[in-house]
Amino acid sequence: MPDRTDRLVDVLVVGAGPAGLALAASAARAGAGRVEVLERDQQPGGVPRHCRHGGFGSPPLPWLHGPEYARRAVAAALDAGAALRTGVTATGWAGPLTLETTSPAGLERITARAVVLATGARERPRSARLVPGTRPAGVLTTGELQQSLHPYAHPVGRLAVLVGAEPTARHAARALRRAGTRVAAMLTEHPRGTALAGVPLLTRTTVTALHGRGRLTGVAVRHQDGRSGVIACDTVVFTGDWIPDHELARRGGITLDPGTRGPAVDPAFRTTTPGVFAIGNALHGAEPTATAAAEGAAAAPAVLAHLTGTPWPAPGPRLLARPPLARLTPNHLTGPATRPLLLRAARPLTAPLIRAHQDGQLLWHHRFPTHVPPSRSLRLPPGWTARVDREGGPVILSVNAP
Repeated sequence: MPDRTDRLVDVLVVGAGPAGLALAASAARAGAGRVEVLERDQQPGGVPRHCRHGGFGSPPLPWLHGPEYARRAVAAALDAGAALRTGVTATGWAGPLTLETTSPAGLERITARAVVLATGARERPRSARLVPGTRPAGVLTTGELQQSLHPYAHPVGRLAVLVGAEPTARHAARALRRAGTRVAAMLTEHPRGTALAGVPLLTRTTVTALHGRGRLTGVAVRHQDGRSGVIACDTVVFTGDWIPDHELARRGGITLDPGTRGPAVDPAFRTTTPGVFAIGNALHGAEPTATAAAEGAAAAPAVLAHLTGTPWPAPGPRLLARPPLARLTPNHLTGPATRPLLLRAARPLTAPLIRAHQDGQLLWHHRFPTHVPPSRSLRLPPGWTARVDREGGPVILSVNAP
């Protein structure tokens, strides 16, 4: 194509959120060559730039709000020598390490020695959750709520219902209050939820339909005991239920893990496609910002090793989570893990006893003396992975809970 530009870089990072910026800063600082970060939004920084609450950083700092955290992450990447381009969308692949992009400047084909997918996560909208009804105004996800409030300051509504009762829902409720919207209730299908003072919490409750045409007028709900009703509201926010934004990985034929629905990776964040890495919430949905940034920094040594010619390993045994466990990262073992493994359950667990087996042999077990909601990951110590037989069958993670 005569109007297409072809370029070469050393490391191409797709996504300028916490994970992508952390990797870019670490890799550029370590001498990886030309490190370029692509961001489809007009501003870099990812989700934190829309979050006005504190608690960002590692360790969390009560006074560090999301926009300032994002600004610092961007500055660190630029100061390290990484190039950052916004308004650029990666649309597909022209080869294992060649991405096709589009921007107001035109079409490009960028070939890299290493590609890092840091595309983040997205919330499943109302349609994907199979909630029937018309399409009235006032139906939002958390991301859409954040976009409405920051930076556009669009009016949201007067009375809202939050579908979700996890930390994300709490932050959404506070944001609605600051905007002058009253929160009528928070709902969760689980037996427990994270309550917020002054907001009724309805557990074991699901939304069965949306009412209203031009504007939402209420949500129909059903309790597990069979009771049903309608909660009047002009706004409903579906929170949580994050899945990795895996569209680009899927287009590239990169193996996805059926549990996480993100790219399958080993402990060094290598996918099954040589030269392609994946980090952050592109792997496992919504983990805290600090976790995503730490993964970005931790992946940099493996990227540098690849640039210097270290062979790409065979995938090794798979790591599988058995129900009620839902997802596990990493997803296969090419060698012992050096960072905690992240494990989530599909339902709340109380004092779960986690076991790891391979070919009928118990490799590790531990009881976590705590309540574990589906919105929080257990961090499994990595030491036991050294006992995994690299030529053996899959490693099975299971739970026995009282």
